[in-house]
Amino acid sequence: MKSFSGEQPRTILLVGASRGLGHAMAIEFVKKGWHVVGTVRESGRTDLHALADAHRDQVTIEQLDITEPEQISDLQRRLSARMFDILFVNAGTANRDATAPIGHTSTDEFVRVMLTNALGVMRAVEGFQDLIVADGLIGVMTSGQGSVTNNTNGGFEVYRGSKAALNQFMRSYAARRGNDPRAMVLMAPGWIRTALGGPNAPFSIEETIPILVETLLAQRGTPGLRFIDRFGETVPW
Repeated sequence: MKSFSGEQPRTILLVGASRGLGHAMAIEFVKKGWHVVGTVRESGRTDLHALADAHRDQVTIEQLDITEPEQISDLQRRLSARMFDILFVNAGTANRDATAPIGHTSTDEFVRVMLTNALGVMRAVEGFQDLIVADGLIGVMTSGQGSVTNNTNGGFEVYRGSKAALNQFMRSYAARRGNDPRAMVLMAPGWIRTALGGPNAPFSIEETIPILVETLLAQRGTPGLRFIDRFGETVPW
């Protein structure tokens, strides 16, 4: 794996950048002078396309559905000649009935959420890991609701379970790669007003994402896995 080069622009591979938090992260990295390769699941136009139109020299769009393993393999091959400073997987979904207890959730719905939020994310991490420089960062967007310790009220059970599973899988991934010099981050952004977070969330994208990106960048250079919030504070497992 290569190291950072001061002569080349920094580049992030941002999986799940079509809208919401991922799109806001792409904007913030562009502001900082980074190059962004962002993925979108849809074949049509997204918010990321408008950013790419305005910053053609900094933003490249690739199509990817992380629930389709062959699409991850295809994108890995297309990008195999490149190296990235950061891989960040933002893709995720919520269950359609957030109030349903786990025992009342259909098998199809359970599989859909777990596939997207846990298995698909980890397939992306493992699929793109060799594209990340030796002193780079591998991060995923998780949730504070994935904290088992902090779950004192229940609710959102399928979503909570998928994020707790993701956290465990990332911990296993880090344990298997104990000598990996790269930073690894499970990022819990907080409850933010997005299509996923809903209109009642207390924080806006505009006030949270700049902090989140600064915190993410500050983790580079420190090997090992951390489960943190957007301020860099440790979240209990």
